[in-house]
This record gives sequence, C-alpha cells and structure tokens, in this order.
Amino acid sequence: MENLINISKKRIEGVPTRFNRFLKDKIDTNQRLIGIKGARGTGKTTLLLQLLKELPANKVLFASLDNLWFSNSTLVSLAEVFARTGGKYLYLDEVHKYANWSQELKNIYDAYPEINVVFTSSSALDINKGKYDLSRRALIFELPGLSFREFLELKYKIKTEPVTLENILFNNHTVVTNILKQLKPYEFFAEYLSLGYYPYFAEGTAYFHQRLRETINLVIETDLPAIFHIDYNSILKIKKLLVLISEITPYIPNVKKLSVQVGTTRDSLLKFLQLLHNAHIVRWLGSDAFGINFLNKPEKLYLENTNISYALNKSKVDVGTIRETFFLNQLSVNHRVSYPKKADFFVDNKYTFEIGGKNKSKKQIEGIDNSFVVKDDIEYGHGNIIPLWLFGFLY
Repeated sequence: MENLINISKKRIEGVPTRFNRFLKDKIDTNQRLIGIKGARGTGKTTLLLQLLKELPANKVLFASLDNLWFSNSTLVSLAEVFARTGGKYLYLDEVHKYANWSQELKNIYDAYPEINVVFTSSSALDINKGKYDLSRRALIFELPGLSFREFLELKYKIKTEPVTLENILFNNHTVVTNILKQLKPYEFFAEYLSLGYYPYFAEGTAYFHQRLRETINLVIETDLPAIFHIDYNSILKIKKLLVLISEITPYIPNVKKLSVQVGTTRDSLLKFLQLLHNAHIVRWLGSDAFGINFLNKPEKLYLENTNISYALNKSKVDVGTIRETFFLNQLSVNHRVSYPKKADFFVDNKYTFEIGGKNKSKKQIEGIDNSFVVKDDIEYGHGNIIPLWLFGFLY
C-alpha cells in the first residue's frame, strides 16, 4: 500500500491546475459516493486529481484500479486501512478494470460512512445496472470532451462564460457581440473541429489523429470486452461496423443490409450499435424525443464527434456532415436531441433545427413553431438564424 500512497502523492502534486473543466465546480466533495463517466481521453483522471489537490493532503488517496496492487488485494481492504489511518477522500480511477467493483463500492459505502468516494468509469459502463445497484447511493456525472469554449480557454487562454440554449436562440446578437470582443471564432473553429475535442491535443498535435484511432481501438478491444464479456469474433464485427458507418455518415441504416455486410444477426447488430453509442464512438439518433429505444433501429447514425470523423476518414470528410455532427455533439451534453419528421434535429421536445451553410434557406422549417436555421460561415445571426459556432459555448 505504501507504493499506492507514493504514486498518489506524485500524481496529485503533478496535476496542472491552470485550466478546469466545467464539471469541476458541479462536484460536491462532501457527497459520500460520486461516479464520473466519460469516454477515454476526455480528462476524467485529471479532474479527479484536481479535486484532490484542493483537499487536505493527509486525508486523500488516489488509486487507479488497473494497478497491479489490486491483483492480490481488494478494494474493500484498501478502504479499511484508509479509514483506520484517518483517510477521508478515496478517489478511484477506472473502476471498470476491477471485476467486483459494484459490490465492493456498495460495501465500502455501507461499512465506512466516514469515507467519501469518487470513482471514474468508461462511458460504456451502465453504473445503475451493475450486479449491485448503486443508483440509490451514487450521484452520477458524465464528462464529455471539450466544448469549443473550453478548447479556446485551454489552448489559447481565451476565457469566456458558457451560454444557455435559450440565450443563444433568443438573445444571440448580444451574446455574439460580447464574444466577438474577445475573439474571431472562425480563426479557431476549423482547428477545434479537427483536433480540439480531446484535451490530450495539448500534448502535441502531430500524431493526434493516430492517437485517437489507437484510443478507439483500445475501447473496442479492451474496455468493451472487460465490461460486456464479448468475444474476439464480436470485436472484429464491431470494427467492421464502425468502418462502414465512418464511410457514409450521417448513416441512415438499413438494418437488414447492414447485418449482412457485417455478418451478424439483426439483434446482434443493434447490440453492437448500442455498445458503440454507449462508448461514445457513434451517436445513435432516434425519433423518440423522450429517450433512445435500442430495440428499434436508429433513424440516423453519426460519429460521436468531429475529431473522430477526421481521424477515421480525413480524406472523405463532408462539410455538411461535420456541421451536423458538431451541433448534435454539443447539444447532447445538456439537452435531449431526437430526429424530427421535418428538418435535421428536434431538441428538448420543443425546438426544431435545420443545419447548413451561409446560403441555407428556411424552406424546410416553414410553418414550424420554434424553428431555427443554424448556419455555418456567419459570425452574427438574426431572427431565427443562428451561427453554428455559437453552439460550442453551451458548456
């Protein structure tokens, strides 16, 4: 355990603190059990370490559950020693790497009320459907990749405040005027779309897309099998499915045809799509405004974010698809997005959006209440015309 303590001290001391994610201020470290889900590379570990750095040094411990220490010792035994020696804040990284995580977190919660636990997991892990339900005990957050606003702060130190959707829709001229006092969005927007979603771009951009492809491979080959116990044959089919989707997005799926192409059954195909969606590699867009029904086929499939689009198919990236992917990705963090009968997106069961370039007409939304045209290549909007880049300031 001494080795774990030494690693913890080094990691906490070394974490950068100049830039904080939007989620940091929402986490109350006095809560007894908190879970943070998110895709690989979105900054969950950094967030844990930043939270710990602000707490009393003699009361904290950071441990990654892929550490070899846990091959011969249990999480409960760690908590027992930690509590006995006066520990208070036990922060655990990558719980999905530990076989009995849900039972032991429940046991720690019940047996050691003096300990506050924060844990991270893969976005693919359904925390509330583990063998031991934590839904009544744990407060769950999701950490997405960087918004356009956060990217500007992290890379260029341009700090702005997030904007609500209602302000964007009904007060965008004032909002845009204030933002344009600090920056010209199109000086940075293309860079963000290509490589600004995952914070590790800050470590160097030369091999960013290669690293992202390797991250996606790790999720499919390591995380999904660890969580769902899928076999090697299923891994190969999931990879083939991802290639097919990446070549034609947004993909309007013909499930029967796609099943034949992948070499699997309809039910297995829908399961694979669900896994890719939950792992934040593919975005499943359904017609139900109240949630996704994985028993029915999706209306459209998108890649999760624009960085993945460039990483998987840079030579064939379609500007229209990039616009739609960006909009869907940024809105989905705090809003419910579905596929409408007309136009491109239906948000919060209330607002209809059509996405396009600066010459996009209003024809497809004529006669629809609360409808908006979102245009790329414009700085200012007017009326129900909104600049696309502005949706990157939602969080």
